[in-house]
Amino acid sequence: MTARVLVVDDVILNVKFLQAKLTGEYFDVLTATSGPEALEIIHRELPDIVLLDVLMPDMDGFEVCRAIKEDPKTMHIPVVMVTALNQPSDRVAGLEAGADDFLTKPVHDVALFARVRSLARLKVMMDELRNREATGAFFGGSSEEQDNFDFEAKQSQVLIVHDNEASAERIIGHIGETVSAECRIAGEDAAEQAQAGDFDLIIVSLAMAEVDGLRICSRLRSYEETRNVPILVIVDEGGGPELLRALEMGVNDYLVRPIDRLELQARVRTQLKRKHYADQLRESFHLSMQLATTDAVTGAFNRHYISSHLDTLIGAARMKKTPLSLAMLDIDHFKKVNDVYGHATGDRVLHDFAQRIARNIRGVDVLGRYGGEEFVVIMPETAVETAVTIAERIREETEREPFTSASDDGKTLSITVSIGVAELDVEQESGADLFRRADGALYEAKHAGRNRVLTADPAPRIEAVSA
Repeated sequence: MTARVLVVDDVILNVKFLQAKLTGEYFDVLTATSGPEALEIIHRELPDIVLLDVLMPDMDGFEVCRAIKEDPKTMHIPVVMVTALNQPSDRVAGLEAGADDFLTKPVHDVALFARVRSLARLKVMMDELRNREATGAFFGGSSEEQDNFDFEAKQSQVLIVHDNEASAERIIGHIGETVSAECRIAGEDAAEQAQAGDFDLIIVSLAMAEVDGLRICSRLRSYEETRNVPILVIVDEGGGPELLRALEMGVNDYLVRPIDRLELQARVRTQLKRKHYADQLRESFHLSMQLATTDAVTGAFNRHYISSHLDTLIGAARMKKTPLSLAMLDIDHFKKVNDVYGHATGDRVLHDFAQRIARNIRGVDVLGRYGGEEFVVIMPETAVETAVTIAERIREETEREPFTSASDDGKTLSITVSIGVAELDVEQESGADLFRRADGALYEAKHAGRNRVLTADPAPRIEAVSA
């Protein structure tokens, strides 16, 4: 995977050195020799990754990193500190400033390329989630940024895969000092435990004697339930080919033995915060899509969704050669409800009517509000005879059970419904044709006295004309 990488260092030779290495691996490289210049380029070019030197005059790397992470427009760009400092306290300071990782000079090619590619994959995923969130916000959803979100308000679940219980317990103790988390220890069956659970982080030791840690990481990335759960691996000094393979298969971060307590806490916090933020983005997007496809009063799907989804269901009916029926329902004399009892009661009647429809249809059926007091039920794999039975059940319950006024007087209303039902001619009809015939049957039901179910005549056959 390629990416746009910004290299920031006040020493020109260091810049040229990293630029040559990354260009040779087909990365697009930008360069800066000071903190202010780097921030100007970041805001203008929005690179995918920043490789940032720590020891720079005037504005050091920690300050630059904080400025990147505090700006909502740039806070999602991964930052890797590249420095001659190699003390754990230096790494912790960088991670607390918001850095995603540290590389110690002299930078080894394997570590550099693996880290950049891993973070590039992460950036692509986060960009996709943010694009979805922006789409959701366009449809009326929330667009709150990460700085308005405190992940510590949520209890985290951490799974630790280790063959040494004493070491695992020490890790649990260190995590518990700074993060509200429930930790569990797992062994060879870790992937299955993770698949069945709801974990926010999985820590895997790659030095287990009887268990292949890389195999567990691979299985975690192959299961849909754990594909987006961050993985933090623990490796021996130097990492070796195991670390490279782990990063290539999608592991998010790593720790080198002996484990520094502060670095462990900082990396765990970073991964948990990223996971909860990604969860928030997904939840926001799903809520926005729900708002965009459902009717606010009744909770049923809206007309746009019903119309577009019907085409999908018709395509499936044609492919499988199965029947499909559609019912159009119209509450009788609904205008009088609004005129006499007010719009609040009218909305309550619409909502309660939708609930009654939902109780009397099947899980595969699709309910939507078509407009005003008109509703639609699409019934896949359903012949007209069964559709009429379902529609009659709805009509009977509507007539039998009075509706309640929205006022405090406890008044009840007698409501009836007229329904038109049509079955799709899978060989020649479109969704619009099916709607038209069901609406015609509904019109006939109302014209015939209301409070009844009528079926549409079969679609007229269109004969091919030979030349």
